[in-house]
Amino acid sequence: MPVATIDGREIHLDDEGFLTDPSEWDEALATRLATNIGIELTDRHLEVIRWARADADEQGETPTLRRLQNVGGFPTKELFQLFPKKPAKKLSYVAGLQKPVGCV
Repeated sequence: MPVATIDGREIHLDDEGFLTDPSEWDEALATRLATNIGIELTDRHLEVIRWARADADEQGETPTLRRLQNVGGFPTKELFQLFPKKPAKKLSYVAGLQKPVGCV
């Protein structure tokens, strides 16, 4: 299991760069991870991220794009604006969650 040092902290990752231990995540790390993929976090980004993390805790898996829209109430078009091109994958990365099932 790869380990990365980000801002002086060791972070455990899978082979694709997703955190393997969600407890290592905090919003400061989210800001850094977002910067790594060219996203500047806003309050709306954080709202989506917080919802996704809470849902993942409750459901035991990372929410899919469909769940974010249907249950979370976040329009797909807006998710593509917030997390361009691959919103579910990028959101999961920044939120410190595993890649959603079915995401390539």
